[in-house]
Amino acid sequence: MSELSPTRSRRRLRPGATPYVFALYMSAIMALLMCFVITAANAGITPDYLANVLKAYQLAMPVAFVCVLMVRPVVVRLVALTVHPH
Repeated sequence: MSELSPTRSRRRLRPGATPYVFALYMSAIMALLMCFVITAANAGITPDYLANVLKAYQLAMPVAFVCVLMVRPVVVRLVALTVHPH
Protein backbone atom coordinates (compact mmCIF):
# COMPACT_ATOMS: atom_id res chain seq x y z
CA MET A 1 0.00 0.00 0.00
CA SER A 2 1.57 3.28 -1.07
CA GLU A 3 -0.88 5.57 0.73
CA LEU A 4 -1.59 5.80 4.41
CA SER A 5 -5.09 4.65 5.25
CA PRO A 6 -7.28 7.23 7.02
CA THR A 7 -7.35 5.09 10.17
CA ARG A 8 -3.58 4.76 10.34
CA SER A 9 -1.91 7.63 12.15
CA ARG A 10 1.41 9.21 11.29
CA ARG A 11 4.39 8.95 13.55
CA ARG A 12 4.71 12.07 15.61
CA LEU A 13 7.14 13.41 18.15
CA ARG A 14 6.16 13.79 21.79
CA PRO A 15 4.69 17.17 22.81
CA GLY A 16 7.88 18.05 24.71
CA ALA A 17 9.67 18.33 21.36
CA THR A 18 7.45 21.23 20.26
CA PRO A 19 9.91 24.07 21.05
CA TYR A 20 12.69 22.29 19.16
CA VAL A 21 10.55 21.45 16.13
CA PHE A 22 9.27 25.03 16.08
CA ALA A 23 12.85 26.33 16.24
CA LEU A 24 13.94 23.98 13.46
CA TYR A 25 11.16 24.99 11.07
CA MET A 26 11.33 28.71 11.91
CA SER A 27 15.10 28.89 11.59
CA ALA A 28 15.18 26.84 8.39
CA ILE A 29 12.61 29.03 6.66
CA MET A 30 13.81 32.41 7.94
CA ALA A 31 17.51 31.67 7.34
CA LEU A 32 16.80 30.61 3.76
CA LEU A 33 14.67 33.69 3.04
CA MET A 34 17.27 36.00 4.56
CA CYS A 35 20.08 34.32 2.62
CA PHE A 36 18.18 34.96 -0.63
CA VAL A 37 17.63 38.62 0.24
CA ILE A 38 21.05 39.41 1.69
CA THR A 39 22.93 37.61 -1.09
CA ALA A 40 20.98 39.56 -3.71
CA ALA A 41 21.59 42.83 -1.86
CA ASN A 42 25.33 42.23 -1.46
CA ALA A 43 26.34 40.50 -4.68
CA GLY A 44 23.37 40.94 -6.96
CA ILE A 45 21.66 38.18 -8.86
CA THR A 46 24.51 36.66 -10.83
CA PRO A 47 24.94 33.25 -12.46
CA ASP A 48 26.43 32.08 -9.12
CA TYR A 49 23.50 33.46 -7.10
CA LEU A 50 21.96 30.15 -6.03
CA ALA A 51 25.35 28.64 -5.14
CA ASN A 52 26.15 31.75 -3.06
CA VAL A 53 22.79 31.54 -1.30
CA LEU A 54 23.33 27.89 -0.42
CA LYS A 55 26.86 28.59 0.80
CA ALA A 56 25.54 31.34 3.08
CA TYR A 57 22.72 29.05 4.24
CA GLN A 58 25.22 26.44 5.45
CA LEU A 59 26.35 28.91 8.09
CA ALA A 60 23.09 30.76 8.64
CA MET A 61 20.85 27.77 9.36
CA PRO A 62 22.64 26.37 12.43
CA VAL A 63 23.20 29.88 13.79
CA ALA A 64 19.52 30.74 13.27
CA PHE A 65 18.46 27.49 14.99
CA VAL A 66 20.47 28.28 18.12
CA CYS A 67 19.24 31.90 18.08
CA VAL A 68 15.59 30.85 17.83
CA LEU A 69 16.06 28.45 20.75
CA MET A 70 17.56 31.26 22.84
CA VAL A 71 15.11 34.00 21.84
CA ARG A 72 11.89 31.96 21.90
CA PRO A 73 11.32 32.21 25.69
CA VAL A 74 11.79 35.97 25.56
CA VAL A 75 9.32 36.29 22.67
CA VAL A 76 6.76 34.08 24.43
CA ARG A 77 7.02 36.34 27.49
CA LEU A 78 6.73 39.53 25.41
CA VAL A 79 3.64 38.16 23.66
CA ALA A 80 2.09 37.26 27.03
CA LEU A 81 2.70 40.83 28.21
CA THR A 82 1.29 42.32 25.02
CA VAL A 83 -1.76 40.18 24.19
CA HIS A 84 -4.81 40.06 26.42
CA PRO A 85 -5.59 36.48 27.57
CA HIS A 86 -8.96 34.90 26.70
